[in-house]
Amino acid sequence: MDLARRLAEYAHSLRYEDLPAEVVHEAKRRFIDSLAVAVGAMDAEACAIAKRCALREPSIYPATILGGGRTSPQWATFVNGLLIRYLDFNDTYLSLEPAHPSDNLSAILAAGEWAGASGRQVITATVLAYEVQCRLCDAASLRRHGIDHVTYGAFSSCLAACSLLRLDVPKTVHALGIAGVSNVALRQTRSGELSMWKGCAFANAARNGLFAATLAAEGMTGPAPIFEGELGFMKLITGPFTVAPMGGELRKSADPQDFMIVHTSIKAWPAEYHAQSAIEAAFRLRARIGDLARLQRVDVYTFDAAADIIGKDPEKWRPRTRETADHSLPYCTAVALREGQVWLSSFDEIHLQDPELLDLVAKVQVRRDATLTARYPQGIPNRVVLTMSDGTTLTEVVEFPRGHARNPLTDAELEEKFRKLVTPRYGAARTEELLQSLWRLDKVEDVGKVVRLFDLPESEWP
Repeated sequence: MDLARRLAEYAHSLRYEDLPAEVVHEAKRRFIDSLAVAVGAMDAEACAIAKRCALREPSIYPATILGGGRTSPQWATFVNGLLIRYLDFNDTYLSLEPAHPSDNLSAILAAGEWAGASGRQVITATVLAYEVQCRLCDAASLRRHGIDHVTYGAFSSCLAACSLLRLDVPKTVHALGIAGVSNVALRQTRSGELSMWKGCAFANAARNGLFAATLAAEGMTGPAPIFEGELGFMKLITGPFTVAPMGGELRKSADPQDFMIVHTSIKAWPAEYHAQSAIEAAFRLRARIGDLARLQRVDVYTFDAAADIIGKDPEKWRPRTRETADHSLPYCTAVALREGQVWLSSFDEIHLQDPELLDLVAKVQVRRDATLTARYPQGIPNRVVLTMSDGTTLTEVVEFPRGHARNPLTDAELEEKFRKLVTPRYGAARTEELLQSLWRLDKVEDVGKVVRLFDLPESEWP
């Protein structure tokens, strides 16, 4: 059996009733987290640009843009995906290829609203998307070939959409062929000075995944075998790989550990995930510094993936965009040391042009450490060493920062994150209503009603 058919059969067979209660709970936590960070991004210029474009595209099957407005399901997928991803504050999975699997939720919400799906169907599609994307990330690296991680998202979002649109196995195989052959994204998205497109890249992959499912539903055929073919995915990009058994694929298991969603991590701070442990180490060190003027040098000893992704390009020391700053190990470490917090405002224009902060960033050196590389991706170990003016040094090591799958946020901490991001726009009472609606997602008969709860009057649109 080729891989596309295996994935299609898995998507067709996965049932809500087979999901352990802990897996269902984790899926609801991902909706709470992802919609909170989407609300937090509503003022971003990139999101406003995408929304203006989307509102020009009416549809006889309208889908909801978070915050208000209707458009086609494909455009809703793109705008909502950008909202979820823009702040770099949604969840993460680390393996041979890193990923942000909650990026799939924009396609799931649009397809679910279009299909009139229940909350349970949407939860099942979410578990499916996490399972497929994370297993692909375990199977083969993309970035080592210059390909962006969102390329796997075209497959996972397509499968989730096919599940919600109730496509049979043959049509799902065709959808995967269409999604895969036309959605290979270049890693240039994350190289040098980062642009607005960084937040758009998976939104585009998810949009294209839903588009492929839409075509296949009407009978469009796709190239096959998309993975093993003579000019297919494995031949041209990754080389041969195998995908491990997925949760519930071989046996009806009640063990939550069989499902990848429980192995993903929720972020405590709005920055690229490999920087999370350096941020936490900086917080701990800050209380021991005293006068910041005494600080002469900051050495961040890190693993290869962090050095390559967020600690190598010269732009990381003089970021000119939010997108570059939240993907800068030197910048994130410096702002954590100086301010004792990393929040949305840490990446605004005031900070990016602050000469004192940039002088502190200039003191940061990123150093590769083979012993730390050996512990990745099970952990994300960063060792921060401060050298003071009198020659003394202060050291802190963090491997499993708050929110990591091995150090997870509690439900109460997740709710605090939701309230902090959502209350400024929706007010305390409505924020509680939104939060409770997401905790009750498994009881909802039409997921579109939940999405529309986030509607704002047009006069309040950013």
